[in-house]
Amino acid sequence: MARPDADPHKGSQPTRQGSATAQTETLMQIHVNANKSVHTHASLERWAREELNASLRRFGNDITSVEMHLSDENSDRISPDHKRCLLEARLANHPPVAVNHQAGNLDEAIRGAIDKLRRALDHTFGKLRDQRDRTSIRRVGELPDDAAPPADSGSTPNAH
Repeated sequence: MARPDADPHKGSQPTRQGSATAQTETLMQIHVNANKSVHTHASLERWAREELNASLRRFGNDITSVEMHLSDENSDRISPDHKRCLLEARLANHPPVAVNHQAGNLDEAIRGAIDKLRRALDHTFGKLRDQRDRTSIRRVGELPDDAAPPADSGSTPNAH
């Protein structure tokens, strides 16, 4: 749980103490924004932050902040899938990743967007890991041991 004195809008990163160890874990900054047609309250924002932290915990070192934008696409009309949640994850040393999800209520919209963001981050970081693990054929002078040229036996092929 974030420290009560840490304001996420001030640029400070809230921390939490692990119960089993004395090490401090840094949590990503999460900003929840809503347009005028969506009425949010402190408990909704707290729940959304907890859901994001729980779902994206394994990406904690790679994500610096997450922006959540909640909106009601049809504020004056009733229609299915009118609540929208847009999530933008700001990554360390990489371009941001953004996803959105529309649903009939805010709960479904938030959960759907979190699921999409988790998949998008898996894809992004999976591609980066694959790229880092790949060996290049363009490296000069580096041949595997089994690909080394045969040893010279001392005789030339054209000698009699």
